[in-house]
Amino acid sequence: MADFTAHAPGTFSWVELMTTDAKAGVAFYRNLFGWDVVEHDMGPDGVYTIFTMRGRDVAAGASLPQDERQMGIPSHWNLYVSVPNADDAVKRAASLGATVLFGPFDVMTHGRMAVIQDPSGAVFHVWEPKAHIGVKVRNEPGALCWAELTTRDPKKAETFYTQMFGWSAKHSAPAAVMDYTEFSVNGQPGVGMMAMPESMPAQVPSYWMPYFQVADLDASAAQAKSLGASVMVGPNAIPDGGRFVILQDPQKAMFAVYQAAR
Repeated sequence: MADFTAHAPGTFSWVELMTTDAKAGVAFYRNLFGWDVVEHDMGPDGVYTIFTMRGRDVAAGASLPQDERQMGIPSHWNLYVSVPNADDAVKRAASLGATVLFGPFDVMTHGRMAVIQDPSGAVFHVWEPKAHIGVKVRNEPGALCWAELTTRDPKKAETFYTQMFGWSAKHSAPAAVMDYTEFSVNGQPGVGMMAMPESMPAQVPSYWMPYFQVADLDASAAQAKSLGASVMVGPNAIPDGGRFVILQDPQKAMFAVYQAAR
């Protein structure tokens, strides 16, 4: 078991599903990962659902805001990076060429956050934890285990994130099938980056995507398909001996599942 009570600055600490059909989205992930739910009434904004395992927070889900629907933004996962101070993070991001979309602002007593678009176009959130640290379980079946950026400008993105969060970058070998960059926080790998595939439609922006660990990749992929998801990539093997599948849930949000090497 991998329980957490805090996250190092620069670590992805929270994941949040924003979906066009919250009821169906919650049901899909509950069935796929066996998550329990705790619902919080947000009044006119609907319900904010916390997904849990063993009573510990692992993710959240809510309805896609109306303004985002009107902008044509599809269902997606928001990824949050833990920072010591959200206001300082916003200033630093702006100085490095990012666009601050929202914030910083307080989320009741839970923490302080902001929404930022990096110079390559990908959107991420920063989270200054107070009462809420983020996920309390990581790196075990049913929990977040990796975050991946697919970007239209890997060089610009690498420059931004290494300066923004102090990540160190490790590039794939020249003979590798594809160019992939692995980022580490304090020597601990947890983030990946790849170039946007040429086959991707031009209107698709750079984006972040979460990976969730599973015990049996083939069984999880088959279950996801039976629940209405689409397999976008894989199953594929990776050099460490693990395997992954990239999926699109029934409401079109992208995520991946990963099985560690045995």
